[in-house]
Amino acid sequence: MQEIADEIARLLDASVTMEDRSFKLLAYGEQSGDIDRVRQESILRRRASAEVRAHFEGYGIAAATGPVRIPGLPGLLGRVCVPLRHRGVNYGYLWLLDYPMLTDERLAAVAPLVARAAMLLAREARGRHVRLRDFFSADPATRAAAGVEIEGPVAALAVRTPPEWAGDPPPLPRGVPADPGMDGAPGEGPDERLLAVLAPAAQAREVAQRLHAAYGEAAGGVVGGVVGGVVGGVVGMGGPRDDPEEAWESWREALFALRVAEHVARHAPVASWPELGVYRLLVRLSHRELADLAAESAALAASASRELARTVETYLDHGGHVQETAAALGVHRQTLYYRLGKAEELTGLDLADGENRLLLHLSLKAAALVRPPHPRQAQSGQAQSGQAQSGQAQSGQPHPGQAQSSQAQVFS
Repeated sequence: MQEIADEIARLLDASVTMEDRSFKLLAYGEQSGDIDRVRQESILRRRASAEVRAHFEGYGIAAATGPVRIPGLPGLLGRVCVPLRHRGVNYGYLWLLDYPMLTDERLAAVAPLVARAAMLLAREARGRHVRLRDFFSADPATRAAAGVEIEGPVAALAVRTPPEWAGDPPPLPRGVPADPGMDGAPGEGPDERLLAVLAPAAQAREVAQRLHAAYGEAAGGVVGGVVGGVVGGVVGMGGPRDDPEEAWESWREALFALRVAEHVARHAPVASWPELGVYRLLVRLSHRELADLAAESAALAASASRELARTVETYLDHGGHVQETAAALGVHRQTLYYRLGKAEELTGLDLADGENRLLLHLSLKAAALVRPPHPRQAQSGQAQSGQAQSGQAQSGQPHPGQAQSSQAQVFS
């Protein structure tokens, strides 16, 4: 990569930097002409700041298929960003400080070098696809033979990848291994596959959000859309392990967390094992055991629109606090009392009895895990945000005022 950066800098007589998708510095050429604070700090810190990244991404560089010219601002020189794409996937960026002689024709002349850099990044990304299936084995000998070398603490991530989403996983941060060939959970069809990822614990949630964004988009832009009979775009995240030798336990937790994310909308799109509360106990039960437990509240689920089930679960979630429950449901207290009385009639359980309440509460939670996966549309705010980003990518320009905002916050 360094040789390519040096050659592009020589041919164009321009200041060059190359970064991966997360804006981590990969290589840079000899400085030519003026320099600004953003380039200086990128080289010194080996990574662009979040504010600088947001400013540049506002010009649609992530979706661009060719060079994007970014105008200068006070304190920020103009730039040309060339996405490093290989087979339609963006793996990073080539950055050039813009100047009048840097024409489109001259940029086209270095296209073979740009293509080679993108191919090398793609090859490196594929090289990170290791046999985590062996490293996540419960057998110590199998784990030792896997040859995975990573420092702790780490956390495992699980994403379902059915046949509808054929192709390589999305680009991941450097040093994050992935295995796209994991088998589905026992009892699932032979075509059900999982993507396994082992991330540094400090980066796990960021990686999970990136996976959700990539696979959620493949599922048609939904947070938990059902594609091919399963939920797309949700991620299960296991708890952190200081010793990578114990990462297989985090993988088991990631599988359980994925199951919860697919069935319980409140824990989608990223379900983190340490945050799942009582579901950490329930999800370990067999399907038959869950069905037996869910049967205790089956009469509520069979009521019109499951309104009684939702009412009782909300009441129990709020610790039996009537006023808070009524406010959460948007109903009058007398309506709530009526529904609770009706629920007692249908189940034969006394909501004033502690054990009865515990049984009913667990039953309602178990019922969620035996129902089909939930189709959950993206919230309107997320959809509007996505439309705005799409508009930026097509126009190649930020929204009015965005550059001014970035200037004030980043470059002043």
